[in-house]
Amino acid sequence: MLALVGAQVLPAAPLDDALARLDKAALGFKGLTASIKKISYTAIIKESTEEYGKMSLYRPKAKDLRMLVEFEKPEVRAVSFQNRKIQIFYPKLMTVQEYDLGKQASLVDQFLLLGFGTSSRDLLQSYDIKWTGEDVLPGGKADRLELAPKSEEARKSVKRIEIWISQSDGVTVQQKVHQPSKDYVLISYTDTKLNPAMTEDSVKLKLPKGVKKETPQK
Repeated sequence: MLALVGAQVLPAAPLDDALARLDKAALGFKGLTASIKKISYTAIIKESTEEYGKMSLYRPKAKDLRMLVEFEKPEVRAVSFQNRKIQIFYPKLMTVQEYDLGKQASLVDQFLLLGFGTSSRDLLQSYDIKWTGEDVLPGGKADRLELAPKSEEARKSVKRIEIWISQSDGVTVQQKVHQPSKDYVLISYTDTKLNPAMTEDSVKLKLPKGVKKETPQK
């Protein structure tokens, strides 16, 4: 009897706690806005670049995630993702480039959904996940999880991914994508607002008249 009672009061494992918070945040998730800082590191030359901007995510229904990132410095540009297509607008060049992701769309979906309205069940279908520690970030304490892609196709592009899940609201506050080349991309999210009033127009590019359209894939 004592052994049974003891088993009932054992604390949950840190990974279970983190995934439970992630699941709670996924319930009713419709979108978010945040300020972002993106660091891109190139291993072969041991140099990194930094970019700053704002991100808007909109999910009108399950597995339909749309994104708009507006970089403000050092170079102004905007990136839109929806309907399996990516558009990149360069205002100084008055040019927008369009890419059809085709078969790669499912991989992009995997990476975009990390911690933004995604359930632990969906993540576990695509990744092996382990808890690797607790860190204090600008938004407070966060659980650091390491995700290893299960599919061979995904591992060609990504070796592993680290995500930091806020202990206060279960939302991703930082991501680090490690590539086989030892390059990495680190993205931090601050001033996050969950489920703001949004429409489809909130994540669409606002293109001025006279913009030149390019399709580099053709």
